[in-house]
Amino acid sequence: MPTRRELLLSGATVGAAVALSSRVASAGETAETTARVAAQPLGLPDEHYRPVIVPSGATVPFRISAGAKVFHLVAKEFEHSFAPGLSALCWGYNGQVNGPVIEAVEGDIVRIYVTNELPAPTTVHWHGFILPNGMDGVSGLTQEPIPPGETWVYEFELVQNGTYMFHSHHDTMTQEGLGLTGMFIIHPRDAVDPPVDRDFALMLHEWRIDAGARRPNPNEMSDFNVLTMNGRVFPYLEPLVVRTGQRVRIRIGNLSAMDHHPMHLHGYEFHETAVDGQRIPTDQQRKRVTTLVGVGETRDIEFDAIYPGDWAFHCHMTHHVMNQMGHAFPNMIGFDAKGFDERVRSVIPGYMTMGAKGMKDMTDGHMAIPDNSIPMAKARGGFESPIGLGGMAGVIKVRDGLSDDALARGEDPGWYDHPPGTSAKRASDDQLERDGIDAT
Repeated sequence: MPTRRELLLSGATVGAAVALSSRVASAGETAETTARVAAQPLGLPDEHYRPVIVPSGATVPFRISAGAKVFHLVAKEFEHSFAPGLSALCWGYNGQVNGPVIEAVEGDIVRIYVTNELPAPTTVHWHGFILPNGMDGVSGLTQEPIPPGETWVYEFELVQNGTYMFHSHHDTMTQEGLGLTGMFIIHPRDAVDPPVDRDFALMLHEWRIDAGARRPNPNEMSDFNVLTMNGRVFPYLEPLVVRTGQRVRIRIGNLSAMDHHPMHLHGYEFHETAVDGQRIPTDQQRKRVTTLVGVGETRDIEFDAIYPGDWAFHCHMTHHVMNQMGHAFPNMIGFDAKGFDERVRSVIPGYMTMGAKGMKDMTDGHMAIPDNSIPMAKARGGFESPIGLGGMAGVIKVRDGLSDDALARGEDPGWYDHPPGTSAKRASDDQLERDGIDAT
């Protein structure tokens, strides 16, 4: 016999489900016949929330109609540029892979039209949402798939707040693998303390694109060679620009096929403030320098940007900060090529052994690069030598005195100008002698 507590819980669950389902459309109904008037005003940018910043990406525009926020997603194929010299035919929403970002406010009713311009059926799953079963977007389980050439509609009330995601749930391996993913930010109805000044959204993804190939290979299970944030490899992700003293939030979503990503921030300690959209109570937030974002997870981190500079933010899986040409090479570390190269050139003109001193040898322009491929890491920063990063990496640029207008325009302040005496340099003979260091 059920206990009083079980009866109360089951009654509350049924009541909540009935109340929620009464506010939304079933999968086969039209938006016009199911419109509901929101119990509170629909959230507006800059009035009810601070819009997120999407480096190298965009948010989905909306309009208000019949008591709901109306969004339109178009799933289609297009050529996407991961970096100059590397592009591929991908699938995505509104001309973007791993995006764009949808923003709304807790309590809003959203009506989302999905037009399928793909050669295959598709659906959209709202990852982590509490919503009626018929809106969950699983092909064959909660709805029929959306045929090519048709436009379907999802409608539901946002009963949560936090960082969430959306993605195809029809032939998931193929369609997610080709880029049909995005982030969905639900801002809280009541402001969170402390408020943030800069709120960034980053979607992590991994791809297999062989040199010369024109499409990613979604069948890959382990050896991914293009690792991205918001669909771009380092250094082509726009920098995250912050004025010194501002409070920063970075929302991270991971819809990679197979890999978790330990995301590491240089120069700062941060707090993990949310996991899978759930705000962590302040006294339980962990102070970290690396946060592990699992496949299918979102995590929010926050910190006060009090240290000026160019701070790296990257996955700490070492192969994930390599670009395409850093994979599938034999191990040549320590090989003495003296005399060997000359003998081989008699058979293969122009031959040069690469990688004897590390993979960085392969970025220095000694060899021609195959079509539609890029070096492992060859970004130029503020120094003569290239930056030793590629793939899933970015830079947070913290600067004194940036104007509100410059921040609003997303201006790149350039590379950091280190004050005298604050950058590592060659040790002088006097320093070595003073401190008793024998470097001979």
